[in-house]
Amino acid sequence: MTTILVTGGTGTLGRLVTERVRAAGHEARVLSRRSESHPVDLTTGAGLDRAMAGVDTVVHCASSPKGGDEDAARHLIEAARGAGVRHVVYISIVGVDRVPLGYYKSKLRVERLLEGSGLGVTVLRTTQFHDLALDIARTLAKPPVVPAPSGVRIQPVSAAEVAERLVELALGEPAGAVPDMGGPEVFTMRELARAYLRASGKRRPVVNVRLAGRTYARLRQGGNLTPEPAAGKRTFEEFLQERVGAGH
Repeated sequence: MTTILVTGGTGTLGRLVTERVRAAGHEARVLSRRSESHPVDLTTGAGLDRAMAGVDTVVHCASSPKGGDEDAARHLIEAARGAGVRHVVYISIVGVDRVPLGYYKSKLRVERLLEGSGLGVTVLRTTQFHDLALDIARTLAKPPVVPAPSGVRIQPVSAAEVAERLVELALGEPAGAVPDMGGPEVFTMRELARAYLRASGKRRPVVNVRLAGRTYARLRQGGNLTPEPAAGKRTFEEFLQERVGAGH
C-alpha cells in the first residue's frame, strides 16, 4: 500500500483525488489548513514535516489565485526532500506558458521550481473544470443582457476525470510533463452562456463584446485550449443537467 499525500485535499479536485486513492486501496493523507489529522499552512510550511513523514508520493492540488503558490511549492519541495518522497504530481493549467495572466505565470514558476527540485516529478496541465465554466456562465448571465467576450473559447473538462488521471499518474513512475488534458468540446463564450441559460430555464439576450489587451489576444488565439484529440469524455451539457437542471 502506497501513502499518498494530497495537498488541498478538501478542495474540489483534492476531495475527488482522495476518494480515488482510497478506492484503489492506498492511504490518502489529506493536507489542508482545516485538516483534522494533518493541519498544515503551506505558505509558511508549519506542520509540513510531520505530515510528510512516511509519504511515498505527493499530489499537489493546493493553489490560490490570491498568491502564495511559489512559497508553498518551496516549502513542499524542502519537506519532500527531507522525507525522501519518491514522486510529486502537480496539477497545472493549459496555457500557463502562453496566456499572460498573473495566476498563470505563478503556476508556470511552480512548474519550474518542481522541475529543478531534483525530485521525481510529473506535471499535468488541464483546461478549466466544468465547475469553473459554470461559475463563469452564471456570472455572465447575471445582467439582463449577457455580455460574451467575442473570439474567446473554453474547453471545460470533468474534475472527476482529471482526478482519475492524477491518481493514475501518482501510482506510476515520474514522467515529467505529460500530455495536456482537456474536455471533449470547445465552446465560444456565447455558446457557453447559452448552454447555461438553456439548462437553467432562463431567457436572456446574449451579445458579443470585444475586449482588448494581451491576455484576451492570447485567449482569442486559443492559448487556453488543448490540441485534438481531447482526453476528457464527459460533456459540459451532461454536467449542467446534473448540477443546474431546467428551472433552477
